[in-house]
Amino acid sequence: MRETRKRKTPVGRRRAVIFDRDGVLNVDHGYVGDAERFEWTPGARRAIRRLNEAGVLALVATNQSGVARGLFSEADVDRLHEAMQADLAVEGARIDGFYVCPFHADAVVAAYAHPDHPDRKPNPGLVSKALRDWAVDPTGAILIGDKPSDLEAARRAGVPGLLFQGGDLDDFVQASGVLAK
Repeated sequence: MRETRKRKTPVGRRRAVIFDRDGVLNVDHGYVGDAERFEWTPGARRAIRRLNEAGVLALVATNQSGVARGLFSEADVDRLHEAMQADLAVEGARIDGFYVCPFHADAVVAAYAHPDHPDRKPNPGLVSKALRDWAVDPTGAILIGDKPSDLEAARRAGVPGLLFQGGDLDDFVQASGVLAK
């Protein structure tokens, strides 16, 4: 699985919103592994564009157990993320980096079997990698997730976590205060 990595600025000067994917950026139809099943949540593209325009990184940290369950491949996830980027480009927006954990304790694909992978939320691995790769101090970031495991991963990484329970994601991001910092 490819991770998008860039270092541009010393630690502490960058701000970031780290999004969970399924249930936050897209409607969670269960194991979304291809563009045909992908549906943006209301306001998601506007929220990402608004962050881009404000100089705030838009990052994604997502568990993708569908890979471990044999429902789709890492290459399928990469293609879906490329389709997301193409869709966002039409809106003048982009996701700066994708961080994906394909591992799961109940994997049917042996290569992805792991009882408690450090990258699988609620563990903080993906969030910590994103912060490190993009030189973001945890106090300059927030994580937006739709599950307690997302918020626990944020807590363990030293990042404030916000629970998104549906609605317009752009309104939610604006209300979070991340743009005012």
